[in-house]
Amino acid sequence: MSNIDILFPPLLQRLPPALLALGAQLVALLAVAATAVALRESGTVLPFPLWIGLTGLTAALLSRWSGLPAWWQAINLAFIPLLWLALQSEIDPGWFLAGFALLALTSLGVIRTRVPLYLSSTRAAEALAARLPKNARVLDLGCGLGGPLANIAALRPDAMLHGVEAAPLNWLIARLRLLGRARIRLGNLWDSDLSSHDVVYAYLSPVPMPRLWEKARAEMRPGSLLISNTFAVPGIEPDEVVELHDLSHARLLIWRMR
Repeated sequence: MSNIDILFPPLLQRLPPALLALGAQLVALLAVAATAVALRESGTVLPFPLWIGLTGLTAALLSRWSGLPAWWQAINLAFIPLLWLALQSEIDPGWFLAGFALLALTSLGVIRTRVPLYLSSTRAAEALAARLPKNARVLDLGCGLGGPLANIAALRPDAMLHGVEAAPLNWLIARLRLLGRARIRLGNLWDSDLSSHDVVYAYLSPVPMPRLWEKARAEMRPGSLLISNTFAVPGIEPDEVVELHDLSHARLLIWRMR
């Protein structure tokens, strides 16, 4: 193993996957472009589609080297070829700009929190509502479009509902949807105070769960509930697991804080 192999992977693991993927694309583009120029100067000219494919392959290999999961490797493999095909189709560039703007408004917090937009099922909200203490204060970390809180509000009007969401468009939709029934804050889940809530619900991703557990242990009161949709805390067994039997085969993992 070279010194580079020893040095860089631990450093790369500290970066958000989106930045690692972007870095892989940029390095791949530069490497393939430099190779193409060098071959052209030697008199060798290869078809342009071949260079497009090589760029995607190089980006995928760099993603694998940097420790990104398989689905990120697949994205990097296909990104440049699909972009090239889209440009060949003569689609109005305004559509690309609109798509980028929509993605940014709905997924702005992903780079920092590493939490994509997941939508909880109705069964998840029903299971949550059934487990709330009377007059419970509930916080949905990363409340998305407000679906779970809206369902809980209908089932448990006694509950005091709060949500926090980092993506501006999602926050706006949730706030309008829950106007008068829940308080929805635009912000980062890590800035939320968990101490005043009886139930904290999260549908995040595997990456932030260890940090969320430490935050919950430090802030939540004894007897309060931390409930995660699908994603476990490594090494910490939940007090209860509720199989939801929904389309995504999700489950609720429930920890009672001590």
